[in-house]
Amino acid sequence: MIMRRKTLWPLIAPLAVLAVGLLWEFWPILVAMAERWSNDPRYAHGYLVPVFSLAMLWMRRSQVPGEGLRSSSRGVALIALGSAILLVGGYFRQGSIEGLAILAYLAGIAMVLGGWPALRWSWPSIMFLFFMIPLPWRIENALGAPLQWLATLASTFMLQTLGFMAFAEGNVIQLNDAHIGVVEVCSGLSMVITFIALSVGMALVVERPLLDRIVLVLSAVPVALLANIARITSTGILHETIGGQIADKFYHDLAGWVMIPFALVLYWCEIWVFSHILVEAEDTPVLVGISSGRRWSANRSTRPLRNLPRASRGR
Repeated sequence: MIMRRKTLWPLIAPLAVLAVGLLWEFWPILVAMAERWSNDPRYAHGYLVPVFSLAMLWMRRSQVPGEGLRSSSRGVALIALGSAILLVGGYFRQGSIEGLAILAYLAGIAMVLGGWPALRWSWPSIMFLFFMIPLPWRIENALGAPLQWLATLASTFMLQTLGFMAFAEGNVIQLNDAHIGVVEVCSGLSMVITFIALSVGMALVVERPLLDRIVLVLSAVPVALLANIARITSTGILHETIGGQIADKFYHDLAGWVMIPFALVLYWCEIWVFSHILVEAEDTPVLVGISSGRRWSANRSTRPLRNLPRASRGR
C-alpha cells in the first residue's frame, strides 16, 4: 500500500493541470448541461452522475496496480478523437455530440498517464458519464410520442381493470369528474433515462454473474414503463377517491421520488429471482476407491483404472 501511494503521488500535479485545462475548455458545454439538469425533469439525475462516477473510482481503487502504471502514447489518439468530436459538435451546434468529446478526452488522459492499467481501472466511471449528456432533440421527439401513447393506453386499461370509469381520448385520460393529461414531460422518457442509468450503475457495482448484469440492464426499459404506468394509475385513483388537489400534488411533486424506491424494489425482486433460478453449480467431493485394478466413485459408475499397478496380494 505504501508503494502504491508513492507511485500515485507524482501524478497529482499533472492531473491538476489537466483538470484545470479541461474545465476551461468544456466550461460552456458543462454550463449548458447544468441548465438542462435544472430545468428539464428528464435530466434531473444529471447532478448525481459525476458523483457516482467518482464513487466507482474509489470503490475500484484496489485495481490500481502499484508499479504497473506507465505512460502510453496511444492515449494521444483518443485525445485527438475527442478533439475531432468536439469540432464536429461545434460545427453542427449539437451539445450532445460535444458532450461525447468529454468521454474520449478522459479515456485518452487515463492512457497517457497510466497506460492500459489506468484505463481498465477508470473506464466504467468514464462510460457512466454518458448518462449526464442530454439526448439530441430529434431522438427525444421520436421516443416521446410512442411513450405517451403507450402510457395513456396502459394506464387507462389499469384504471378500467380496477373498476374505475376511464377512457382515453388522445393523450388525455377522462374520468368521472376529472381528466389526466399525459403530456410530453410525463411520457416516461425521463424514467427510462433515469432507470437505465440506475440499472447500469447497479450492474457495475453488484457482484453478480455477467448474465445477471446484462438482464438487469435490459430490464431498465420495462421497469421504467411499469413505474410510469403505476404513477399515472395512482394519480387517477387519488382523483376518484380523495380529491384533485392531493392527486395533482402527488402527480407533479411526489410521484417522481416515489417511483425511484419502487424501481429499486423491482430490481431487488429481479436479483432475488436470479439467485433462486440461476444457481451456480458447486463442485461436489468425489470419493474414489481402488479395488483389484478398478476404480469406483460415489457419483460415477465403476470403470477400469488404467496405468496404475495392481495391489500385491497378501499386503
